[in-house]
Amino acid sequence: MNTIFSCLKGTKAQNPNFFRLFSILFFLFSLVSFSQEKQKDTTKVNQLDEVLVSAIRVTTKTPVTFSNVSKEELAQRNLGQDIPVLLNYLPSVVTTTDAGNGVGYTGIRVRGSDATRVNVTINGIPYNDSESHGTYWVNMPDFASSLESVQLQRGVGTSTNGAGAFGASLNMLTDTYSKKGTGEISSSFGSFKTNKNTVKFSTGLMNDHFEIAGRLSTLKSDGYVDRASSNLKSYFLQGTYVGKATLVKALAFGGTEKTYQSWNGIDAVTMADKGRTFNSAGMFTDEFGKTRFYDNETDNYQQDHYQLHWNEKVSENWSTNLAFHYTKGKGYYENYKEDADFADYGLLPVGTETATDLIRQKWLDNDFYGTTFSANYKSEKLDVILGGGWNKYEGDHFGKVIWARYASQSELGDLYYEDAATKADGNIFAKANYQITEKISLFGDLQLRNVHYKADSWETGVVNDNFNFFNPKAGLNYDIDAKNKLYFSYARANREPNRTDYENGSPKPEKLNDFELGWRFKTTKSQLNVNGYYMRYKDQLVLTGGVDDVGSPIRKNSGDSYRLGIEVDATLKLSDKWTIAPNFTISSNKNVDFISDASGSLTNLGNTNIAYSPNFIAGNMLTFSPMAAFRLSLLSKFVSEQYMNNIDDASGKLKDYFVNDFNASYEFSTKSIFKSIVVNALANNIFNVDYVSNGADYGGGYVYYYPQAGTNFLVGLTLKF
Repeated sequence: MNTIFSCLKGTKAQNPNFFRLFSILFFLFSLVSFSQEKQKDTTKVNQLDEVLVSAIRVTTKTPVTFSNVSKEELAQRNLGQDIPVLLNYLPSVVTTTDAGNGVGYTGIRVRGSDATRVNVTINGIPYNDSESHGTYWVNMPDFASSLESVQLQRGVGTSTNGAGAFGASLNMLTDTYSKKGTGEISSSFGSFKTNKNTVKFSTGLMNDHFEIAGRLSTLKSDGYVDRASSNLKSYFLQGTYVGKATLVKALAFGGTEKTYQSWNGIDAVTMADKGRTFNSAGMFTDEFGKTRFYDNETDNYQQDHYQLHWNEKVSENWSTNLAFHYTKGKGYYENYKEDADFADYGLLPVGTETATDLIRQKWLDNDFYGTTFSANYKSEKLDVILGGGWNKYEGDHFGKVIWARYASQSELGDLYYEDAATKADGNIFAKANYQITEKISLFGDLQLRNVHYKADSWETGVVNDNFNFFNPKAGLNYDIDAKNKLYFSYARANREPNRTDYENGSPKPEKLNDFELGWRFKTTKSQLNVNGYYMRYKDQLVLTGGVDDVGSPIRKNSGDSYRLGIEVDATLKLSDKWTIAPNFTISSNKNVDFISDASGSLTNLGNTNIAYSPNFIAGNMLTFSPMAAFRLSLLSKFVSEQYMNNIDDASGKLKDYFVNDFNASYEFSTKSIFKSIVVNALANNIFNVDYVSNGADYGGGYVYYYPQAGTNFLVGLTLKF
């Protein structure tokens, strides 16, 4: 699927003023890095590593609502499911999975905004696909095993690299280095023949300066849905140099995936007739009139990432980060087409037939490269970050027929379409926290971003758009006392359309004004965060409910719209053994004076609900830990009903659902071969609820659903040495 989503290219941004600013900032950055005297530094290990993401992450001193997830928290349930599923219990989060069991194609929505509107970075490097803006976790299976921490900022958040954050930004920090040599072997298995095998190692710091670490993983699953199988492999390798004030990291990571397509969904009638797991992908009628399924209706993709980071603690006040990156992606999806016109595929028939069954492959061969940089000045009252980045995407897109039932005069394997696209994306930003008084601090953040698209294909038409965005942000923090903090912020965001938007019309860029008001309360035994938000959009590209022939969601500009809500999350230590961590979001998500042409004439429907935006989301983690090495957790998630259209048509609704998972973990300390042995178990949907977390509404009664698995299990064993 991702092999088709990214079909737009862009050329180098043609904005001399932007690049002049870029050059000045880069020059200043270089001066800071090289001209100041390096002083001795006692910085802790994790502080050096955190410089990789410090330019885009926030703390409680920043007036932004966020959640942090540590390596230890991820490890509790890391038995093969994708990162969105591992983040399912965070506030305002709804996750989806095509195969129904969290392996393969998965997605995340935050505050009702779909995955294309969630900015994702890895060590500050953009990960969202440049053209679709989507995030394809299937290309990085078991990546959670190589993460040190994750931060999810809700709303616009602070300035980041890559696509604008219109629902949230998710930034990931990969493994820190280890002072001592370590190793891990872990395996898990469970329902639907799911199994994951992982090997990790670290040499520890050799000569007190150098470390080499890595991971190899394989992950396979048949999926809950029929034939929704996944065969995934991934790797992670990093070399680290550590000095008194220097950290240099070279990383190579990536993966390959072969996934049977399961993005069609299933309509209610077929679900009742053939069952919840029926998958129409690959279905065809053979020459004897028998219904069959093509056994290679698959998505095949390989993606390799290379990153080089140089962090420098220049002085007690100054630190810098400079990074270069390159990503290579190549692959195709293959499918069986019935009664395809010869002419549509550039084929010349031998006989009188004008159509034939055929098997086609649609390919993507792309390159993504660039740089990010930041310089941080920190004193007792002032914390300033200057940063930015420049990235370019180049993609070649082509298709070929590898088999046809009827003979043609054309050679099989010839290309029936071939086009290219480029996209250049550059930004610079300056953000600062200033402590005015002991209790009051101000936050400011200014970003300039330039985006240039260029494409010319039968899918997009001619595209040659240049966007210049100015994204200001400001806020105030007030420390009432040692336990209570109040904050208020305003953020402006702009965002360009993606490839699918161009395929379906003449889209406009989106604009968002985001207002946030929050209260943070923290003691030694409890923590409470309350955040109210009002997100006012202009020309928001809302989901229509439909998807195209490769599962890409179709969107259109809605004019004026808003999201208004309150988020509450808490962690309460009930005793030395019991902890509860509830959260909930109540929201109203509306299109203002929505104009519909569904009936063939324009109709003003007034205020309507925005598609895929439930008004109530709640989660909870109840944990019992009788000892440090033993942990039992009951995890609960409720999502209220939601429309899959923007016209309040009740026939296109997803029902509410309430599911519960059970997680257990125990670590045995040993005195011989292994440092410890960890046993994990996860029972998903323990009450066997029939529920649907996602769907598609094409209008006219054509509604499709993505059923999720009933009760299913995963069990894992990790050997640490």
